[in-house]
Amino acid sequence: MSAPAPAEKGYQPLLVVIDPAARRSDGESVRIAKDVLCARSCGSVKICLPDGPEEFARALQRRGSRRPVVVGDDRALLRAVSVLHRERELASSVLSLIPVGTLNQLAQALGVPSGTVAAASAVLDGEARQLDLLVDDSDGVVLGDLRIPALPAAAHGPDPWWAPPLRTCQSLVRTLVRPSPAASPGPSRLRVEVDGVTLVDLDQPVEDVSVATSRGGFARIEVRPTSVGAAAPALRARARSVTVSGPDFRYRADALTAGPVRTRTWTVRAGAWALTLPR
Repeated sequence: MSAPAPAEKGYQPLLVVIDPAARRSDGESVRIAKDVLCARSCGSVKICLPDGPEEFARALQRRGSRRPVVVGDDRALLRAVSVLHRERELASSVLSLIPVGTLNQLAQALGVPSGTVAAASAVLDGEARQLDLLVDDSDGVVLGDLRIPALPAAAHGPDPWWAPPLRTCQSLVRTLVRPSPAASPGPSRLRVEVDGVTLVDLDQPVEDVSVATSRGGFARIEVRPTSVGAAAPALRARARSVTVSGPDFRYRADALTAGPVRTRTWTVRAGAWALTLPR
């Protein structure tokens, strides 16, 4: 007997991995997602309830022939792609996502329905779309875009947007040290190279660097130089790789903040992963 055609996704067994944060934040949406998948899927559905990132990764690694369905927010999707990328199984997998949680901007930008029933229906009735990926030189992945902002305010100024949730420790320090007036964020001095060509060098302070995947296996790069008086025009380029170097800098990739680093290279992998989206 021949195997079902790839288009008959409804007959393919599913592994539904429910992120613990989704269960905590919106248990009712999780229940609805399970009910829709179990009621409408023509194949078997295995539900996995990992307690943390390690169990989440093990569930994906042991999925066998089951198609992975992630129930969670942007961070859960990024975790799933990262696991499959590290296992070198991303190219042979088709991921599905049912957004549940508070951080779903990336899912919406990718075209995943925001409603639980609509997203679960897309898992069964949708089609796989090949998407580009940014991979850095530490084997990290970026699904949407990344930003390198200006340097944060001075240590005693307001908390920068990338600061970890250390409110208790910060409160203790502030009772012992009188903070100085808040300082404004300052410009960064970075070298930005696109496909080996320097777009901006260390002698030109910049306020912001953004990188995002574009069509056709290219990244879209935009650098905003620091303006004095009249606004300086943004520098834009399309390239297959971008390298940023200079003094220690942090960057925000998708929903996560990384660094500090002194140099990092991101390379576009065209059609590196597949996500089920509505037809």
